[in-house]
Amino acid sequence: MKILVFSDSHRSHSGMYAAIDRHQPQQVIHLGDIMPDAEEVAEHYPQLPFCMVPGNCDGWVLSTPVKKQITLGGKSILLSHGHHWGVKSGYDAAIADARAVGADILLFGHTHIPLLEQLEDGLWMMNPGPASSSYGLIEIEDGRVSCTLLNV
Repeated sequence: MKILVFSDSHRSHSGMYAAIDRHQPQQVIHLGDIMPDAEEVAEHYPQLPFCMVPGNCDGWVLSTPVKKQITLGGKSILLSHGHHWGVKSGYDAAIADARAVGADILLFGHTHIPLLEQLEDGLWMMNPGPASSSYGLIEIEDGRVSCTLLNV
């Protein structure tokens, strides 16, 4: 299973279209800022499932949860924009939350700085960076997870 991860698109759509056309994923995740960008791209790919959470620039009255836990390819994924975890000051709160819910993969944005790390306990941590310049690719096959950061 191929999963593309975008964040902080801020009205930049071209990189998302290019990545989707290039990789032909089975799932797209958008980590907020700006959710209507993801909604617009999703309209062009009606057969492709999109999962999204709002960011700090998406307003405060949205009915969409700011944090979601989903299962894809048999792996638990915890995702949020990251501002509620305070990721600009460190990742401890996000990591603790991911471990508390038994996540295999932790996804967040907000900092506009790409990050990919697998922690000692096996938890993958990914910030795909801003969609105008980078994105994440997660591949899950036979229970194995592979994560990559790519430039647009």
